[in-house]
Amino acid sequence: MASSAVAQKVVADLQTASFIREMFEKGRRLKAEFGAENVQDFSLGNPNATPPDAFFEALAAVAEERCPARHRYMPNVGFDETRTALARFMSSEYRLEFDAASLILTTGAAGGMNVVMRAILNPGDEVLVLAPFFPEYRFYIEQANGRMVLVQTDEHFLPDLATIEAAITERTRAIIVNSPNNPSGAVYPDDVCRGLADVLARHDGPQHPIYLVTDDPYRRVIYDLDWCPTPVRHYPRSIVVSSYSKDLSIAGERMGYVGVPQTVPERELLLGALTMLNRTLGFVNAPALMQRVVGRCADALCDVSFYKQNRDLMCNALREYGYDLQMPRGALYAFPKTPIPDDAAFCDVLMRQRILAVPGRGFGRPGHIRLAFCVDRETIRRALPGLKAAIAEV
Repeated sequence: MASSAVAQKVVADLQTASFIREMFEKGRRLKAEFGAENVQDFSLGNPNATPPDAFFEALAAVAEERCPARHRYMPNVGFDETRTALARFMSSEYRLEFDAASLILTTGAAGGMNVVMRAILNPGDEVLVLAPFFPEYRFYIEQANGRMVLVQTDEHFLPDLATIEAAITERTRAIIVNSPNNPSGAVYPDDVCRGLADVLARHDGPQHPIYLVTDDPYRRVIYDLDWCPTPVRHYPRSIVVSSYSKDLSIAGERMGYVGVPQTVPERELLLGALTMLNRTLGFVNAPALMQRVVGRCADALCDVSFYKQNRDLMCNALREYGYDLQMPRGALYAFPKTPIPDDAAFCDVLMRQRILAVPGRGFGRPGHIRLAFCVDRETIRRALPGLKAAIAEV
């Protein structure tokens, strides 16, 4: 009989996520045997660009302040001055009007996504998720008593509008859009964003509201593009969830936010729900110190060219070796097809070369692997012979 010490659903979720734990354990054993410096680990998407000077200058300035009240509880939505600075940045970045009242500061984008799902979902409501996708979406949805409906993208990892429309039912309450995408690096062009908005608009209404929720932490980490298109500009009932984890390369500081544009019909009610849930779900809001720092550098950006150089080094080599790869236009990952159908088995082949990758099945797209190129450049260079040998072996 299974133990009752842990909730049955949590036990089931642990089993579902076992491939991630298994990869971690295999990597840990490999590093113990050969030394961490001799194992090339591309399994974690941990941003490693240096934060911009503006961040460190803001951090130093805030640290010099002697104002005890600024370390106490603040309004549940966050400090007004930070929200005002963020509203200016977002109005420019999204080319859409945001004001301070549009914004709630959260504990990372993950905290923001949990708050949003709880605010909009009734038990049994469905959320469309485009594969490949960030695996934690399912947990955010199910923790809000919703149901994830997986919708595959096309061969370029772009939304298939007909497939999305066919998946919409009377229980559909939201769709999550992640562009640039983790793990594929796909960026949705503006015509696709407009088309997606048109599909949703045909089914949206007062009695059947459908929210478009964007998960946007990679939005400014783009390559060969001047600006990242967004469906938020074309669809009124949109919610933006994002963070400074990648913009400033400060993932550990947990500085996130939720934006509700003025176009949302029930904006005041939704903002009230989000504000209450930000508190009662235990996230409260983003840390006080980091709110004050980001308020001074809301539009700053780390050196994205560092990631672009890593992308070019890794992806050009993969293509040269014969990997079938869509060149990522954003985010921090390469997502090539595996030369054999079993992506987990190919990860084992890579492990014999002391290379750690994540099977695509964990992201809802079997037959691929995810390689995070947010690593030291020497890690990529050391891995290239093994990546070449692995595809030659199978």
